[in-house]
Amino acid sequence: MARILVVDDSALSRRVSRRILEGAGHSVADVADGLTALERYALDKPDLVLLDVTMNEMDGLEVLRQLRVMDSAAVVVMATADVQSSTRALAETGGASGFVSKPLSAETVLRAVDAALVGQGGAK
Repeated sequence: MARILVVDDSALSRRVSRRILEGAGHSVADVADGLTALERYALDKPDLVLLDVTMNEMDGLEVLRQLRVMDSAAVVVMATADVQSSTRALAETGGASGFVSKPLSAETVLRAVDAALVGQGGAK
């Protein structure tokens, strides 16, 4: 299965994401902020990043932009409680491979993760 980096400033959201992803057989690392996410990505090169949009200091859209500069093939699924279509459009324009709405459900997370991984040639 895939190696997935979960990036969310909410400890509860990180725990929920970890439970869902590990339950499906994925290997999960998690971090609480954008700068740490960029460092962890550079070190670990995960197969996919599940990235919260709304975070303190560096928001998910900025993290996405910097990830795409570091690695144009980065596979990123954005997660947010923000229901505005403009947020989704910005994420897609920025190179997001998928989008899930919070609160997270196993079905929507796994569907988005699987679709993103298949779109990039599958899990490594």
